[in-house]
Amino acid sequence: MDKRFEEMLLDYAMEKDASKRRDIETQLWKEFGAVKAVLILDLSGFSLLTQKYGIVHYLSMVRRMQLIAQPIIERAGGEVVKFEADNCFAMFDSPQVAVETAIALNQAFDEINIYTAEQFDIRVAIGIDYGDVLLIGGPDYFGATVNTASKLGEDQARPGEILITERALAQIPSSAGFHSESLQLEIAGITIAAASIRY
Repeated sequence: MDKRFEEMLLDYAMEKDASKRRDIETQLWKEFGAVKAVLILDLSGFSLLTQKYGIVHYLSMVRRMQLIAQPIIERAGGEVVKFEADNCFAMFDSPQVAVETAIALNQAFDEINIYTAEQFDIRVAIGIDYGDVLLIGGPDYFGATVNTASKLGEDQARPGEILITERALAQIPSSAGFHSESLQLEIAGITIAAASIRY
């Protein structure tokens, strides 16, 4: 974690005056905040595949996913923030590029799956949101935008599905070349206006 960020967090936690805490928070967002499209990819089927074939089998699939996903994301101008367990956390400057990359990822995995036995097929679920994030050295990122994309990708999207929030979708022109189906999702008691991308 960035040393400056860590020091400011500690100052925030130790400060008793609410107005001074607000000042610290404002400064944190000023120094570390950015507006990004967040893409979170989840490798589908962890429990079933691990139970059926063992953890080594699944870890080999995780590594293949990483080797395939990273260059596709970077070629599109995105950044892989981190790989964590069977997830890929990435960010882009625009939601349109994030969606185009998500489609490219699904297509790449579909093509590779033609050449592998079914138990090695890679299928992913993807969530996308757009908004404020805190970018921390490490690298890492935090914020409601990251949380929402994570909920969509890890908890809601089915294998091969791309879910995007309506606020992110609103940033994409209708001429982008894909369609969407609107959804209202209930996650942990919160309603999220989202859409499933069709291409």
